[in-house]
Amino acid sequence: MAKSLVAYFSATGTTKRLAERLAKVAGADLFQIEPQQPYTSADLNWSDGSSRTTQEKNDPSTRPAITGSPDTAPYDVVYIGFPIWWYTAPNVVHTFLEACNLAGKTVVPFATSDGSSMGRTAQSLAASAQGAKVEQGAVLNGASDARLARFVGRFQ
Repeated sequence: MAKSLVAYFSATGTTKRLAERLAKVAGADLFQIEPQQPYTSADLNWSDGSSRTTQEKNDPSTRPAITGSPDTAPYDVVYIGFPIWWYTAPNVVHTFLEACNLAGKTVVPFATSDGSSMGRTAQSLAASAQGAKVEQGAVLNGASDARLARFVGRFQ
């Protein structure tokens, strides 16, 4: 069985709860991606053109600083969780992927969303996960433990 890490970014707690469940089902270690400057409610106001998240969306090269990254050497599979923002992963997830040595590893995105699909998220993440095999992944809102087990089974 592959050694796995579940790394996640969660702005409101929804993705955190899913990541904790996924890590338990997968028997994986857990790592929280934390921005050095946490996101506030005002930052998350997607309808405000001057909000932090809107500004980051408008400049895809933005890389919000993070508090740290794990040693990924022991892992074969890295699950990466996040909320879908504007049909893709938040820029802070790219910061994390670029900080880790993921060459030769399988990266599996999973997401929470109020209605968006994964879209081209995997392709976008692949550019930041140099040398890794980035899978399509899935939006897993409300997934049962049985569904999470089937999801994990595809990559173990």
